[in-house]
Amino acid sequence: MTRLSIIVVEQDRERALRIVDGLMASGSHDVVVIAEPAGLARRIADLKPDIVLIDVANPSRDVLEELALASGPLDRPVAMFVDRSDVALTRAAIEAGVSAYVVDGLQVDRIKPILDAAIARFHMFQKMRAELAATKAALEDRKIIDRAKAILMKARGIDEEAAYALLRKTAMDQNRRMADIAQQLVMAAGLLT
Repeated sequence: MTRLSIIVVEQDRERALRIVDGLMASGSHDVVVIAEPAGLARRIADLKPDIVLIDVANPSRDVLEELALASGPLDRPVAMFVDRSDVALTRAAIEAGVSAYVVDGLQVDRIKPILDAAIARFHMFQKMRAELAATKAALEDRKIIDRAKAILMKARGIDEEAAYALLRKTAMDQNRRMADIAQQLVMAAGLLT
C-alpha cells in the first residue's frame, strides 16, 4: 500500500488513538485527527487528504450528511464508521457520496481492507461520473449539430447529408469542433428570427 494522507474525524480521543494505531499497522501514513467537526470542510480543503475516515457512534441523518458533504466525497474517498444504522441512514450516506459505510464501528483489523475498498469504489464512481459527463456532452453536441443541420437544410434547400458535409467542411477549414460551428449557426439563426 502506498503512503496515504489520511484525515480521521473522531471526537473521542481514545477511539482516535485506536484508529491511528490501526492505520499505522496497515502502513506508514500521514494521519491527522480532527476532533471537532466545526470548520471541517475548510480544514479538509486545506489539508487535501487522500482519504477521510469518519467515526460516528450514533449518527443522525443531518450529522451524516453534514460530515459527508464537508469531507468532500466527490473529491476523495470517504469511509464512515457507525455503531448503529438503519436503511434511511445508510441511504443518506450513500447519496451523500460516502465510499464505504461500515456498521458496527471501526475494528482495527478491518481498516486496511476497508481503506482499499473505499478507494477502489471511489475511483470506480469517479470514472463513471466522468463517462456520464462525456456522454451528456456528446449528446448535447449531437443535438446542436442536428439543429444546425435542420437550419442549413431549410435555408439552402439541401438534404441532411449535404448539411452535415457543409458543417464538417466549415469546421475543418476553421480548425474548430463541429459542435462549436453548429452552436454559432444556431445562435445566428436565433438572432435572425
